[in-house]
Amino acid sequence: MVLFDLDRIITDFFKATVLPGIVVGLWLTDLIGLLTCKILVLVILIVFVILPIIFKYSFSLQKGILFLTFITYPPNLDLKRPEKSGLYATRNFYINYRDQEEDVDVDIAVWHVLPNDLVRRYARELHVDEATISNSTIPSIEGSLGGNRGGSIPPPEGHADDRYRQIERILHDDGFTPSDELHQRQLFEECLRATTNDVVLYLHGNTASRGAPHRVELYRMLRSLNYHVIAMDYRGYGDSANLSPTERGVVYDALAVYQYITSITRNPVYLWGHSLGTGVSTHLLSLLTEMSLPGPRALVLESPFNNIKEEICAHPFSKLYRHLPWFDYLISKPMYANKLRFESDQHIAEFRQPVMILHAEDDLVVPFELGYKLYRKALDTRGKSWGPIEFHRFEKTSHYGHKYICRAPNLPEIVLRFFHAYRNEQY
Repeated sequence: MVLFDLDRIITDFFKATVLPGIVVGLWLTDLIGLLTCKILVLVILIVFVILPIIFKYSFSLQKGILFLTFITYPPNLDLKRPEKSGLYATRNFYINYRDQEEDVDVDIAVWHVLPNDLVRRYARELHVDEATISNSTIPSIEGSLGGNRGGSIPPPEGHADDRYRQIERILHDDGFTPSDELHQRQLFEECLRATTNDVVLYLHGNTASRGAPHRVELYRMLRSLNYHVIAMDYRGYGDSANLSPTERGVVYDALAVYQYITSITRNPVYLWGHSLGTGVSTHLLSLLTEMSLPGPRALVLESPFNNIKEEICAHPFSKLYRHLPWFDYLISKPMYANKLRFESDQHIAEFRQPVMILHAEDDLVVPFELGYKLYRKALDTRGKSWGPIEFHRFEKTSHYGHKYICRAPNLPEIVLRFFHAYRNEQY
């Protein structure tokens, strides 16, 4: 043990002094002047010592680096008009709830994307032409559906039209205007309530908003499979409440939207988390279990990590710092102490729902190894009678990276099979 500690001390000392040593060596060999030497040593001190110390004691900086709410794209995106992002028949609205612990009112911005089978049925009333629907439908999906209705389950025989009557009353009312907020609310909530289409709640990762192009691509795929898609922005993102996010805060934001969905429809709901959203979704499911509330039918984790401590070490942002002897003390531990943990490897053993993990081998933001590590942890810790867990890898030759698994030709089939397998199961 003493020898091990001595070896670690020597290694840490070498890591801490190698850069200053190189600079001093260059000065001693007259390759650089004394002034240059001093400037370089000062820069090294600032970058590798002072900045990590500031990070340790600044909760705001820790949250800023983790959530990256200041990174927004595409520029000048009008989130109030989802049609500008290529999403026809989509409602923009806001859910307000009271965060009792932080004693603030929170407005959560949401998009409700109608399933394609419903849009086709009422294309004329919704002012959507067939060409628009066809151009926005991913070609490979139509083939994969075949006779399968995707997220839409046929009603009992003899009741085929019952579910549409109230929808048609709203649409055929003399004063109905698709762009009117009140009329939109009546229509979209009735569509959620009356139809047999299942619902996918999408929880995005850090940066940008619900309108980021790669997220819109996924919504298009899911709506083409005839699912309702509910996409939200946590506090601090998009046009949601301008509040600084925390792990607890974004989880409760997701809870508010989930409860909104389940207050309207009894149809199956599935959770889909991407990147940081995988940490939100596993924490949310753990919270629902703790609160003894009915959970979703199943969970999809796209490009997940096992916990934020290991993700920080692997993230490109930490490349300069991860080998420093004080990295854990100044970077990882302070975030853990401030409850910025996103411990999916703990939460995944706290709920029973089936889980499907999707990960690309060429993911440079959340390394493939972390997603697989989460999968192995789940296999070891989840109950034998609980919902199964499955893992799908996407080869690096496909170049899907961190954001574009949604472009995989076989993804619709994978999603349909997984959701249909557990649509009528409750764990």
